Order: sequence, then structure tokens, then C-alpha cells
Amino acid sequence: MATFHPRESRYARREFLQRGAAGAFALSSMGTLLAACGGGNEGSFTPPELNIARPDNPVTHPLFDDNPMIASGLEPESGTLRIYNWNGYLWPRIKKDFAKEYGVKVEETFFETMDEAITKISSGAIDYDVFFPTTDRMSRLVIGKALQPLNHAYLPNLSKTVWPALQDPWYDKGSQYTVPYVTWTTGIGYRKDKTDSRPENYSNPYEIYWDEANKGKVYVLEDSRDAFGHMLLKNGITKVNTEDPDEIELARNDLMSLIDAVNVKYSTNDYTNLPGGLAWVHQMWSGSAVSAQYSLEEGVGPEALGYWFPEDGRGTIGSDMIAIPESAKHPVLAHHFLNYLLDEKHGYDNSVNYVGYQPPFVTLDPDRLVADGVVPPNLKTAIVRESDFDRGYEQTELTPTGQTLWQNAWAEFIAGAR
Repeated sequence: MATFHPRESRYARREFLQRGAAGAFALSSMGTLLAACGGGNEGSFTPPELNIARPDNPVTHPLFDDNPMIASGLEPESGTLRIYNWNGYLWPRIKKDFAKEYGVKVEETFFETMDEAITKISSGAIDYDVFFPTTDRMSRLVIGKALQPLNHAYLPNLSKTVWPALQDPWYDKGSQYTVPYVTWTTGIGYRKDKTDSRPENYSNPYEIYWDEANKGKVYVLEDSRDAFGHMLLKNGITKVNTEDPDEIELARNDLMSLIDAVNVKYSTNDYTNLPGGLAWVHQMWSGSAVSAQYSLEEGVGPEALGYWFPEDGRGTIGSDMIAIPESAKHPVLAHHFLNYLLDEKHGYDNSVNYVGYQPPFVTLDPDRLVADGVVPPNLKTAIVRESDFDRGYEQTELTPTGQTLWQNAWAEFIAGAR
């Protein structure tokens, strides 16, 4: 049986949405990034138009003569590989094994928000070799030349182990700047031993959030995109990246109604709140549902947990990624590290022993996760399959205007729920 390491939430990174004035990030981050990457001061610089990638608008990002990929056939550099990552998102054993195999040192530095990470990387004041960005920043990162293009000659495992759809993803056609890391879905977790409520027992499963029998024990994720996403889906709106003010207002009103109905709370600690009994119903990420079994109260088995995700796969889904900053001092070594994580054994071990989220490997039989005891049979709905990406709804980058609409609505909810 795998043992997961207690860790910070994988989405502590999205807490930036609750910090600062609503809308400030949407308008300032782009200018800061591009100005730091050679665009001049923010007051005089006019940023280029973003080509925002979406599943129905896949984007091949531009390549730049002054930001070339490294040449093929080079030996890995010596010294120290520096990783910039979310806290608790990489198994320490992986770093140790890679360091030993390549005769180098590996250092990992953590950031709390993507805003913080982009500011530091684009400033040029610090140099990292490996970076874990998010799909909703891709256009800004590429146009700002914060990432260097990848040389696939160093990444044979990309075509060997990764699902075809994520070898050529809509947000980075041809994987020119990124490789995939892990996958996830957003569903609803619940305690079978605490409540009789079951999402599947409602004609509209999202109505479980309003069940007054669970008052004081209902949580949504502290993440505007996911929390509003479930409100949109509850109303039959599958455009989880909508920038329609009326649809965003509808989602906000539904979320606000939960304050009086069930005294709703918000948190990214889904993987401890549900198993610890703080929540009986919790909007939840799939990897957190799997790892929750290791934080249950003493004497309570994993059969007490439930995780609902639409049986037809039409729910929120996504994947995270890895990249190499333009300023990397050890780019060849960094390519080797990316390929190392894409190795079948290393990626699987990283997932089941620490991270909890599954890599998108063709060699990973989803049923093996149950057979190996990683995923209890009652939580098999938390397993992500390649076919889910054909039906699920992925979160994408928003325009600055859309970002502001979402942030303003979220700020209203946070103010009311306190």
C-alpha cells in the first residue's frame, strides 16, 4: 500500500485569486512579465495581443530568434539543478535518485502563487532550471519569453509514455515549451459514514451542496475557477471559461446562496478536511480524494469516503505541466530531468508515493491503481482516463477583461462567506 506524504494543497497556488484588489492581477501581471522580458517600463509598453489557447482554438506558440532551443547532442552540465515548484509537488526521493545518477546536486525552491513565480522568473534576478507553470498562463509566458523552447531530442519519453493528446496539447501544440506532469478532475467528495447525502441520488448531483442536513459541514474549494465551475455546471452551462457577465453573475448568486443555506466554507485543504471530519461534503480534486484515505480518523477505513465525478466524464478536468525557464543555467540537465519524470517507473513512483495525482502515461493501466492498492475500489471514480479529456471541460486562460469579471465575483463571495 502506498503512503502519501502530508503536504500543502496542490492548489495553494491559486490562492492568489483572493489576494489584493479584485482584477489587479489580470491587468498588471502581463505588463510586469513582458516589461521584465524586454518590453520597457509598464507605463509606456503596449503588450501584444494574446492568442489565448482553448480546446476549440489550439495554439502553436511562436518561436523567437533571440530565444532559441538548445542544440542537440550536448552533455548535461555539472553543478546544481535548481527547481522552482509548488510546495509538496515532487517526491524528495526523485530528486535524490536523479542527483545520484547524474552526479549533481538538486535544489528545490517553493513559491505560493503563480503571480509570485512569474515576477521572480521574469525579473532575471534569480535563475531556475525547471519550472512548474499552469496552462492558464501559457500565452503570457511565451510572449514574454520567460520559457525556452524544448529540444525533443532530449525527451524520448514524451512520445514513448505520454497520452497522444497531451503530447500535442491544445495549450501548447507540439509541446514546444512544456511537457505534461499529472492529471486531475474536480468532483465532490463526501463521507458515507457522516451523511446520507449522495450526489448520485439527486436528479442534479450538484444540488447536494444545498442539502441542509449537512449545514456547517459543506465546503467548496478556495479556487474561483473550480467553485464557480460547479455552479455553472449545476445550471447546465458547460462553458467553464465563460466571460459572459450574466453567466458569471448566475454562478456568483448560486454560490452566495450557499452562505445562508448551509453556512458554506471554502478551503484548499480538501485532502484533510474531509477525512478529518471537518467536512461531510467537500468539492474536491481527484488526487486529494485518493490521498484522503491516509488522513482518516483512527479506526475509520477508506470505505467511508466517496468521490463523485460525472459518469459520462462531462466535468471539470485538467493537467499540469513542466517547463524550462529561458534563463536556465543548466538547460541540458533540465531536459534530462524532464525526461526522467516522464519515465514510466519514476513518474508512477512519484505519483503513488507522494504527489497523489496520476501521470498521463499510456503504460499506466488505470485498473492497476486499484489492483496495486493505491486507489480503493470505492474511489475508482477518482481515476483519470485519457478518454475523459475528450468529454471533460478544461479551464483555459482568460482575457484581462474576463479575469476581472471572475475576480470581482469571487471577491464578493469571499467577503460574504467570512
